[in-house]
Amino acid sequence: MNLSASNTTLFLIAYGPPGPLNYGVFFFVFVLYLATIFSNLTLMLVIYLDSTLHKPMYIFLFHLAISGLIGSSTVCPVILQYLLEDVKSISLTNCLLQTFFVNIFGTCAYGILAVMAYDRYVCICKPLQYHSIMTPTKVKLLLGVTYFFPICSLAVQVYLTARLSLCTYTINKLFCITLAVVNLACMKPLLNSLYFVGLFFVFGFLPLVLVILSYIKILTVSIKASKTAQMKALKTCAPHLITFINFSSAALTSVVYNSFYDHLSNVGSIFISVQFILIPSLLHPVIYGIKTQEIRKSISKLLRKNVLALDGVGSTQRTSE
Repeated sequence: MNLSASNTTLFLIAYGPPGPLNYGVFFFVFVLYLATIFSNLTLMLVIYLDSTLHKPMYIFLFHLAISGLIGSSTVCPVILQYLLEDVKSISLTNCLLQTFFVNIFGTCAYGILAVMAYDRYVCICKPLQYHSIMTPTKVKLLLGVTYFFPICSLAVQVYLTARLSLCTYTINKLFCITLAVVNLACMKPLLNSLYFVGLFFVFGFLPLVLVILSYIKILTVSIKASKTAQMKALKTCAPHLITFINFSSAALTSVVYNSFYDHLSNVGSIFISVQFILIPSLLHPVIYGIKTQEIRKSISKLLRKNVLALDGVGSTQRTSE
């Protein structure tokens, strides 16, 4: 049977039957999902409303929050739904769409983090040339590349996957991933395997190299600088470095799990899935909100402005009475 058949149904068998455990996990995932949505939307709103944050680093951070919303909203509603249902089935079309958006989340987030590392390199190593290098046009170009190439490349991957012939219909995962769908096929063509390796090299290895080279340059310059300059560089880079390590470790754990472990317990599968999709998306805005002084100031300023506005409305109402 060809995977492109519109009536093909797949079954996700990693959940187990509904019960107290599933209900507890439902509550846990639901709270994390709400926190992720709230933190990312708050960060995006703060950056959008405060014109002082309309700088390259915060524009990239805005788009990192978008990728977090894409990843969490692609997977979490499905996980929450299946935790309460007896039969966990999904149409092949929806399954392929899910793999596409999960991969978009991973590749775009990693690409944005690599671009942010380059931005930090220019800021610290070439401060006098920063504004001439990181122009609005260049920022748009970098973001365009970060979105355009993953979307086009992953669309081709979905097409190649859809051409395979299907022999089994059960996936021992919480949601659809490309490797799990490919493993359902009767044969795995060499083209698909080579294309997957190419994607991993372009969207996994190359961004990692760019980040490492950027931080080697930053470290080289910082060693020769004064203590004050070193502390400033550390404060500037710490949120990005923590975020990058957090996302990389989550992605690596997910890749290892999806490649080599097909029979974890229900709780183990849920933990690995949440650890990749939700935890980085939740922590990214939290880390930047805590570690970045400009964002903290912007949040305080917006809160004070809203409080004063509410006080003004209240005073007007009391005067009119």
